[in-house]
Amino acid sequence: MLAFDPHSKKLLLSGNEAISLSMLHCKVQIATGYPGTPSSEILETYSDIGGYAQWAPNEKVAAEVALGAAFGNARSLVTMKHVGLNVASDVLYTSTYSGVEGAMVWVVADDPGQASSQNEQDTRNHAKAAVCPMFEPSNSQEAYDMLRIAFQTSERYKTPVILRMTTRVNHSKSIVRITEEPLEALKPSFVRDIPSRVMVPGYAKPAAKRLRAKIEEMAVWNSQEGPNRVEMASDELGVICSGISYHHVKEAAPDASVLKLGFTYPLPATLIKDFCSKVKRVVVIEENDPYLFENIMAMGITVEAKLDSIYRFGELTVDRVKRILAKDNSPEPVPVRGRPPALCPGCPHRDSFTALKELNCIVAGDIGCYTLAALPPFEAMDMMIDMGASIGMGLGLRHVLPEEEAKRVVSVIGDSTFIHSGITGLVEMAYNRPKTGHVVMVVDNSITAMTGQQEHPGTGRKLDHTPAYKVDYGEIAKAAGIENVFVINPVKEYDKLKTVLQDALEKEELTLIVAKSPCVLAIKSIVAWDKANKQNSGILL
Repeated sequence: MLAFDPHSKKLLLSGNEAISLSMLHCKVQIATGYPGTPSSEILETYSDIGGYAQWAPNEKVAAEVALGAAFGNARSLVTMKHVGLNVASDVLYTSTYSGVEGAMVWVVADDPGQASSQNEQDTRNHAKAAVCPMFEPSNSQEAYDMLRIAFQTSERYKTPVILRMTTRVNHSKSIVRITEEPLEALKPSFVRDIPSRVMVPGYAKPAAKRLRAKIEEMAVWNSQEGPNRVEMASDELGVICSGISYHHVKEAAPDASVLKLGFTYPLPATLIKDFCSKVKRVVVIEENDPYLFENIMAMGITVEAKLDSIYRFGELTVDRVKRILAKDNSPEPVPVRGRPPALCPGCPHRDSFTALKELNCIVAGDIGCYTLAALPPFEAMDMMIDMGASIGMGLGLRHVLPEEEAKRVVSVIGDSTFIHSGITGLVEMAYNRPKTGHVVMVVDNSITAMTGQQEHPGTGRKLDHTPAYKVDYGEIAKAAGIENVFVINPVKEYDKLKTVLQDALEKEELTLIVAKSPCVLAIKSIVAWDKANKQNSGILL
């Protein structure tokens, strides 16, 4: 059953669903990405309503696939959350130099307030640093409309474009009206253009100058025709904002004049100067970093900003906007502490981390639902920084700690995260082997669980759940030079897991333990898929 009827002219959609529908109407030929809340539903919905989408091993690979398609005169799209852009930034920062032949849009979802993220970084800074044009919708209708404009901008200027979303826009629902006809499909083809596509210094230097010229041209267009809106009311107070902040401003200060920016890099300098000249006081309202404030001040325009020490962190609300406008910098009320998240009852990770805790291991952890083992009652994870870091961090500890302490170190990583960026850690483990050896445990629940149970190259299923080649972690480890490989069900074979782990810690060898047992929330769907496709996922029930 479809999530919604893609042929309707009026729909109630989340921002993610609106982007998916716009992708269909923009005739996107390939969409790829890596799941990450709050962006995960975009590709799943696109596939559900008839588009072609695929999950990549990580965001960098996804971006490279989309870029290659755009070199072939196709419309491509890549999705990720803000920290995923860190992984893919190597592609972004040079693809703006090379440009594209068709069109390429990056949908990047920021997470103000860190609802499901390890940091609160602001993609607007990436856009400016990479010299990549960027749009910011404030609701589902604008998400639908601006994706179309983003593709048109990408085609017109032959450049990648960012559509920056935030959690509140990704997940909240609003009415979307379809008023324009679908775009005409592009016809993929390849035209050789070595100076534009091969970014060696001799070609990259003139490419940088061409890029800056494009941005200057876009800035002029943005002031004249960009998707910005001026709402004049009071000549006493003017507010400049973008994205979800616009809705907070309209409720907090209904009588204020508002400049709502939709194309936020490059900024429409002429439009901003004209707006500021018509009001006595101008306040910039924005979540996270003072991106708009600093860039507007750099234009020589005096505006006010929120107090960083209070309002830079977390999502804005109507009450917080009222406080900013009133220059109320008193301490904010302490929010009621919510119930901390916990591993699901019956989760196989519970047994894996119980064994690690009972053996008093120093655990270098990674990103996934198993990260919750760092919280009470387990408190069995000692560090977690970024996707795939567990193996490298564990190796670093093994290299420097006294021998007895080093032998307690275990790197723990999930199955999807291992595919994402753990394989290079295994190669490092065999290449720069610690004297005490090392132990890596892949906690394999046969799905990308925390972001909504998406497939990955280790599940044996594609994004649309059709059969795919299934990566074998043990064979990868053996090829990398790991001596000992074990596959154990931590629920059914707990005593064996603990014995094997203890033995591995005592040896000065390299060991990979795959603690394999399916996510309790995914068992039914995996078994049903096996029956329907006459396949065997290899889950150890």
